[in-house]
Amino acid sequence: MIKNVFHLYYDGFRSMVVGKALWKIIFLKLFIMFAVLKVFFFPDFLATNFETDAERADHVLKNLTQQSRAE
Repeated sequence: MIKNVFHLYYDGFRSMVVGKALWKIIFLKLFIMFAVLKVFFFPDFLATNFETDAERADHVLKNLTQQSRAE
């Protein structure tokens, strides 16, 4: 059964014409989203504002464990 499913997808992808171009576009968009945009829009806040791992850990712990002001 697994072999039949594999051959179904294998034959389907092998005979694609337009689908291959669409998959290339999808992978290009994913690369742009995760590689390029991450560099420009999501800087490493902890690495730029704290020098040691202990300072980073303290900052994260403090922000995760603080109580909300609404209480």
